[in-house]
Amino acid sequence: MHPPKALLLACVLAVAGTACHAGNLPPIKPVAHVDLPRFMGRWYVIACIPTRFEKHAYNAVETYTLQTDGTIDTRFHFRDGAFDKPLKTIRSTGFVTAGSSNAVWGVQVLWPLKAQYVVAWLNDDYSQTIVARDARDYTWIMARTPTIPQADYDALIARVQTLGYSMRDIRKVPQAWLESGN
Repeated sequence: MHPPKALLLACVLAVAGTACHAGNLPPIKPVAHVDLPRFMGRWYVIACIPTRFEKHAYNAVETYTLQTDGTIDTRFHFRDGAFDKPLKTIRSTGFVTAGSSNAVWGVQVLWPLKAQYVVAWLNDDYSQTIVARDARDYTWIMARTPTIPQADYDALIARVQTLGYSMRDIRKVPQAWLESGN
């Protein structure tokens, strides 16, 4: 099966954008260490500067599964445009960058391209995180729960801004869950 041309083009542009969008900003500093087994599992996307595919995502969830070879199976589930739209899934593979204490990955949707993934902030109990990129083109604020207190949200948005991101493109992701799931 061949990938859609739009997906291939978006991946090429994302990788190319890494070199030109960051300007004079220093690289994103990753957290000191990520305990990969503890980081695995379900993360609700609370807010993001979205990729082209998630601009209208509802109930966005990223799920990580550590594989025996050390790679990370990644599944991004969302509904495009409304809570009642069909569920969409984007699969990718994460490759931990050697020497990064598990805090920097290359994420591959299409071979051979890998997009940068930096765990830029992670709270001690692994319930909230910020994923960033040196290009400052995309970022994700994620939590283990579909909603977080407003004070936490405000603090996380402030952290994203201190990383050098423009706040004009931040989107709070609508999350509404029933007991039965998505």
